[in-house]
Amino acid sequence: MKTVMLVPAIALALAAAPALAGTSCDDVKAAIAAKIEKKGVKDYTLEAVKKGEEGDRKVVGTCGGGTMVIVYKRGKAS
Repeated sequence: MKTVMLVPAIALALAAAPALAGTSCDDVKAAIAAKIEKKGVKDYTLEAVKKGEEGDRKVVGTCGGGTMVIVYKRGKAS
């Protein structure tokens, strides 16, 4: 019985995956920025870069079908 219930759940997850993978980087950045600002942080930068080009910045999200990452650095942009 549990297997019968598990199959539709897996199918639903697989159907939703392409929609989530296709989320635009701008949409992801906006959602992350809202969370950061809600915590009271004012001086920070968010940038979408190719995976592997993060440097010393913290990865806080992915976009572009997994080919891009959103990186965060605290402080004003230079």
